[in-house]
Parts: sequence; structure tokens; C-alpha cells
Amino acid sequence: MDIQLSFPGGKRVDAQVGKFTVQSDQPAELGGADSAITPYDMFLASIATCAGIFALGFCQARNLSTEGLAIVQHHELNATTHLVERIRIEVKLPADFPERYRAAILRAVEGCKVKKTIAAPPTFEVALAGEAAK
Repeated sequence: MDIQLSFPGGKRVDAQVGKFTVQSDQPAELGGADSAITPYDMFLASIATCAGIFALGFCQARNLSTEGLAIVQHHELNATTHLVERIRIEVKLPADFPERYRAAILRAVEGCKVKKTIAAPPTFEVALAGEAAK
């Protein structure tokens, strides 16, 4: 699947992903209108939401209640590069969550495709349209 970008004005960049448009912007202090999430925060949120999908799927497949289920993603930034160098995904289980599934739901969350892609990164190429990457 290709993702097509458009530039609707200001610092906004929108991505057409299938039938959905994902909007991004920059904060006001960086010249944007602060009208949407930044691309970097979207990247970080994709990790958390992927983990959430795997936790939700685990519970739904076993008819387990998700009332009280929560995921919190913490980030540690490198002081020099200001890039994330450690991500901790905490799964908060409902009080009545069955003991026998506690380790299994963590294994399910570990299966997140976004996390796996970061752990085994793809090769990136940047090229002008119609030209081979160098």
C-alpha cells in the first residue's frame, strides 16, 4: 500500500492511507497551528495503539472483560539527541483478570507489529520520483 501526502497549508502534512486521511501539524512554537498531532508523536502513538490492539484482541478472543484494562507507554529521551532511547509499555489489568492469563497477555502485547518492525528496522531509501535511490 502506498501512502500519499498532501500539504494543505501552514506546517500541515496530511497522509492518505487507504480511505483514511491522517492529519499532522506542528506546535505553534514551531510555526504550526497546533491543529493535529506531530508526526513524531504519531509514530510513538502507533506503538501504544498497536500494543492496545493486541491486548484487546487477546481479551476478546477469550471473552475477558476489558473494563479496567489500560496501557500506558513511557518514553525516556536521550539528553543529547532528544530521541527516544527506551520505551516501557505498562499493561494495567482489571482487578478480576484471571491469574492464568497474566503472562500470556504480556506475550500477546509483545507481538505488536509496530514494535517488531522497529526491532528489525526496514531499509530506507529516499529518491526523486522516477529515479532510483542512491
